[in-house]
Amino acid sequence: MQPYQILLLIAGYFGVLILISYLTSRGGSNAEFFKANRQAPWYLVAFGMIGASLSGVTFISIPGTVETQGFSYFQVVLGYTLGYAVIGLVLLPLYYRLNLTSIYSYLESRFGKYSYKTGASFFLLSRVVGSSFRLFLVANVLQLVVFDAMGVPFYATVSITILLIWLYTFKSGINTIVWTDTLQTLFMLLALGITIIFISEDLGFSAGNIMNYLSESDMSKMFYFEDWKSRDYFFKQFISGAFIAIVMTGLDQDMMQKNLTCRTLKDAQKNMFWFTLVLTIVNFFFLALGVLLTNYADLNGITETRDDLFPAIATSGELGMGVAIFFILGLIAAAYSSADSALTALTTSFSIDILDIEKKYSEEKQVKIRKAIHIGISLLLILVMLIFKYAIADKSVINKLFEFAGYTYGPLLGLYSFGLFTNWQVKDRFVPAIALLSPLLSYIISVNSLAWFGFEFGFFILILNGLLTFLGLVLVRTQHN
Repeated sequence: MQPYQILLLIAGYFGVLILISYLTSRGGSNAEFFKANRQAPWYLVAFGMIGASLSGVTFISIPGTVETQGFSYFQVVLGYTLGYAVIGLVLLPLYYRLNLTSIYSYLESRFGKYSYKTGASFFLLSRVVGSSFRLFLVANVLQLVVFDAMGVPFYATVSITILLIWLYTFKSGINTIVWTDTLQTLFMLLALGITIIFISEDLGFSAGNIMNYLSESDMSKMFYFEDWKSRDYFFKQFISGAFIAIVMTGLDQDMMQKNLTCRTLKDAQKNMFWFTLVLTIVNFFFLALGVLLTNYADLNGITETRDDLFPAIATSGELGMGVAIFFILGLIAAAYSSADSALTALTTSFSIDILDIEKKYSEEKQVKIRKAIHIGISLLLILVMLIFKYAIADKSVINKLFEFAGYTYGPLLGLYSFGLFTNWQVKDRFVPAIALLSPLLSYIISVNSLAWFGFEFGFFILILNGLLTFLGLVLVRTQHN
């Protein structure tokens, strides 16, 4: 595709999102921005959460892993189903019973102010780094294929991108995102389905026979029970998947804010059930696409691998202009569906958790402060992306920073586990120190685990991090309930 064609696609895409924002915006109140007045249809929330769960990185990375790792990632996906069940049966009833806007408010009622601020701060750090990184990857691709040829500098690219996201979220926030996420999920699934159909036909079979095709491929191996020390060992992957789902969905303001827009707890639980089912199926077909892409590349002399595989084949034009168009739309949708909801969630958390605007100000003043914070968070995301681009030239360092963001969920896991499964109180003022020490100790253990124990933690590092936080809280517990 030519750069101007991609630019027109992007412009048309954002035009539709801004139109949706105009149609769904009402009074712009905080209740609308933070919780959509608790009037969002559960089925729209469930469908839209698929898009928010699949970032631009996931969109191109899952198919690219199949050549070397087979379907091992699906073991993690199966673990997600257990984690989502815990969210639906344990966490959602808690959040609805307490009528929370920010889920971290629970930590204040359970432990105190320091625990509350600590939990919210770890979320803010994780989401700022993670969302900026996801956007950076996609913005960098668009810069190379579109904007460099037009002489547009990178800082202008990311600034315009964030401005467009701000335009369709600044007034109604989550109320608009429930609808835009639905559209963006649709584009992602269309990109997946259309690519599978066209590439199947090129390989000489119909998409309806894909299961037979996969069964004959060595790359479709799904379960690994041979070596318990391996990162791919089934139970390690399955259990890790369950905990990843709990912390990155159930303890994440971004994802839970969508669930809290449903009218009732029952609706929110239906949302989680259908979201789990659809997300599992979608991940399976992304892995199936990886087999098709790898075989197509082998037959056609395409040398790109891993993250470059899907983009190279989809945009080459060999499968037709339709595949290229829907790939670009799907990639943009995957990136921005996570970015827009993250921007809203960061605004919500900073407003309520850090500044306590609901407790300190009138409704009119709250709206003004929230709008200012929304602008401030937008500028912060731009700044972090520019740091990724210009201050950190070593891409492996960038990857390490992105991996490090996962360490911030360990203290949240420990705090919520301690709060839900014990009756103990803690010396609240010590919680920030424990939450800082736990990721540090986890990192030291992780980088030395192979030498010390002959064991690779992999995704298990999250569980270790949460366990260390839990044990730290045990050490500072008080003598009374």
